[in-house]
Amino acid sequence: MQTLHELFLHGLNDILDAEQQLVIALQGLASDSSREDLKKAFESHRIETEGHVRRLHQCFELLGERPRNTECRGIRTLIVETKAFRQEGPAEGVINAFNVGVGIKSETYEIREYESLIDMAAEMKLTDVAKLLTENLREERTALKKLVGFSQVNC
Repeated sequence: MQTLHELFLHGLNDILDAEQQLVIALQGLASDSSREDLKKAFESHRIETEGHVRRLHQCFELLGERPRNTECRGIRTLIVETKAFRQEGPAEGVINAFNVGVGIKSETYEIREYESLIDMAAEMKLTDVAKLLTENLREERTALKKLVGFSQVNC
């Protein structure tokens, strides 16, 4: 990797894989949660995440690039952690609290990645790409606020 453009593409590929992994993971979090409001929040964000994937594909199109098959190891680790936790047989309320916590972790990861990508897009004067990334960032920040709200009440 020699250029900012190459680093930017690397980051786009990373967040695309993260979002694709999360489409599936959010379905699992919704299924595992016993609270109806928490289920709805995860399902709603899963639908938003499908939109994030579409916007990221639009970014690649605007750049005249194709996504590469990359694994986002940060999100993969959270998914592995979640699967291991489920095997421990936690109580229903504990599952809800865990799911909120893992959701907060993933949103924080995504937010930081989008902020970094937006900064690079601005530096490279990729205005249209930055707008798409900013829309994803806005939705991630909203999702994080909702999850933090769940963490402040008894799950």
